[in-house]
Amino acid sequence: MNTIAELRKNYARGQLSETDVPADPLALFHTWFEQAMNAQCPEPNAMTLATADATGKPSLRTVLLKGADAMGFTFFTNYQSQKGQELAKRPQAALLFYWHELERQVRISGLVSRITADESATYFHSRPLASRIGAWASPQSTEIPDRDFLQVAEQRFEKQFGDNPPCPEHWGGYCLRAEEIEFWQGRPSRLHDRIRYQLLDTNAPNPSNMWRISRLAP
Repeated sequence: MNTIAELRKNYARGQLSETDVPADPLALFHTWFEQAMNAQCPEPNAMTLATADATGKPSLRTVLLKGADAMGFTFFTNYQSQKGQELAKRPQAALLFYWHELERQVRISGLVSRITADESATYFHSRPLASRIGAWASPQSTEIPDRDFLQVAEQRFEKQFGDNPPCPEHWGGYCLRAEEIEFWQGRPSRLHDRIRYQLLDTNAPNPSNMWRISRLAP
């Protein structure tokens, strides 16, 4: 059996050139995301979300992307959770997508803000009933005595709300407005392709004037 240090993989599935990428990184992201779905990557919208507290201490977890457009990258959570509290004090975050089957990563960083209550409610009511009840039952990131605590809370809110629980005030969406996006394509000999987009001008009428494109050493 190999040790951890002996584990090796040679990346050779694709390539990425700064001369061929589109001027708008969102276009490339959507292309890669569609290819990840077509390749049947498990949960292609799973992304690692990194935040930090007021002292700069980082934390990260996996969440699900629920929207990606010109406004940014959207995800949902409990506002009172650890990430919610950290974003309230330091509204900056980073995202990481890793699509193993395609030997690709996408790194995104920028400022984060809450979406509107109406937008959060619209998405909330599209969720399965059990997930909506769960948003009420779980005091996310707080200590609880045991599993029974959650099950009792779930039963209580099922009885209280029936089939139509409202969107909690403590739950909703965030949108990360990207300031930097890096596309990583695995290549042989660890000489990977890394193409970085850096936001220059948010008011530029043409996306080609909004972003600086450069290649990074692997």
